[in-house]
Amino acid sequence: MKYLLGIDFGGGASKATLIDTDGNIIAENTVEYPTLYPQNGACEQDPRDWINALCENCKAVISKGSIDNSDILAVAIDSATHTSLVCDKDFKPLRNAMHWTDTRSRKQADVLRDSLGDEIFKKTFHKPDTIWTLPQLIYLRENEAETFNKIRYIFFEKDYIRYFLTGVFCTDYIEAEGSMLFDLNKMQWDEELCKLAYITVDMLPKVVNPTDTIGNITAAAAEATGLKAGTPVICGTTDTVMEVFASGAVKKGDVTVKLATAGRICVITDKPYPDRHLVNYSHIADGLWYPGTATKSCAASYRWYRDTFGGEYKELDMGAAELPIGCDGLIFHPYLNGELTPYADPMLCGSFTGVRATHTKAHFTRAVLEGVAYSLLDSKLYLDSLNIPYNTVATAIGGGTKGKLWRQMIADTLGLALKTTESSDSSFGSAMLAGIAVGIFKDAEDAVKKCVKQTDIIYPNSENTEKYRKVFETYKKIHDALAPIYNER
Repeated sequence: MKYLLGIDFGGGASKATLIDTDGNIIAENTVEYPTLYPQNGACEQDPRDWINALCENCKAVISKGSIDNSDILAVAIDSATHTSLVCDKDFKPLRNAMHWTDTRSRKQADVLRDSLGDEIFKKTFHKPDTIWTLPQLIYLRENEAETFNKIRYIFFEKDYIRYFLTGVFCTDYIEAEGSMLFDLNKMQWDEELCKLAYITVDMLPKVVNPTDTIGNITAAAAEATGLKAGTPVICGTTDTVMEVFASGAVKKGDVTVKLATAGRICVITDKPYPDRHLVNYSHIADGLWYPGTATKSCAASYRWYRDTFGGEYKELDMGAAELPIGCDGLIFHPYLNGELTPYADPMLCGSFTGVRATHTKAHFTRAVLEGVAYSLLDSKLYLDSLNIPYNTVATAIGGGTKGKLWRQMIADTLGLALKTTESSDSSFGSAMLAGIAVGIFKDAEDAVKKCVKQTDIIYPNSENTEKYRKVFETYKKIHDALAPIYNER
């Protein structure tokens, strides 16, 4: 038997999934690592944590699967989109990576939007915001000049990890689309956009296809990871498109609801839908796109709550399940790092409102879960206003789908049926992608047909939908009242 290995690097953990050539999951392993918040608005990760997680995960799945490393046909890696890492002339990191949720570049994004917003939008399909690499690089130049002047190479997260494995400096076109340095009309790095960031095109990686074999495991990487030297390494791509792919969404009209570090509702289309409040990326399936909304702190809100106030997810869910919809007046807004759809406002802050002496920890837990659901509803209603057609049954993806309580809550709030699959993890998608690259699967649809297995479906309760919508009206009023205050700071 031969195997395919996919490895994902998300906002708080790396997961590896080993599958056989029939699409069966043989072994999985997860390693958590911290996201760092060294100052207000900052959101960083230490690249050494990525490499440590990579090595541990590779060794673990080989051991758990009881396989010979020589039977792994190929490896593919994905990661959170446009999390950038600047390196010197020797490819050594100059600082921690700036996560895409870092909001310190607000001033730089505002200047770009006011002065060149329309021109940038025409090339990138997005308006300047703190999530993109372009304003983040300008922030570094203006605030960390000594570091900026030493930059020779600019990596994105998965590309740095893959460089550790192969010594090859490259990226894929979907990752490049998220940098705000790439012309989506010409599908190439744009010199004018690079000039805005005070960099040159040669500082950026060569752009290839996600399914391209870009190199092989080096002897040094083999020793560190337990993989066999010479094993082919696929370029890979970003985590969201791999989750979309892993869920089986490869046809026009398919829709996914992502409950991960960030939350997203994505629709598969045959064209992009440029809009300030949507994120547009190409799909790995030929000719398709997956424009979608974005909620910045989805599962990240629940993890923050767990880490800050204590408890285990299962225990927390049990308490929340006993309470009524609306949490007896307690409402949470999940704006821990600002918010994207439909506000594009990095200054928004998270909040609990309506707190009473009668509220318990369980109330706060349920409020967090409901608050994320309302944020996703905010996104869905904006998506609906654009008249993009999609199916009435969505596939739920991401780590947050493990909690049945939250899945039912999301289904009820959105008014959408949510199905789940055996694995919608992006690492599973990357393993499937590796299979396409080495010819095990003919194309994306063939890979889905052979690998994706539906496990469950949850239908919305119409009575609950009506109750959630009433609370959502209050949720919106609170946002409207507090937003001006946050933007005064």
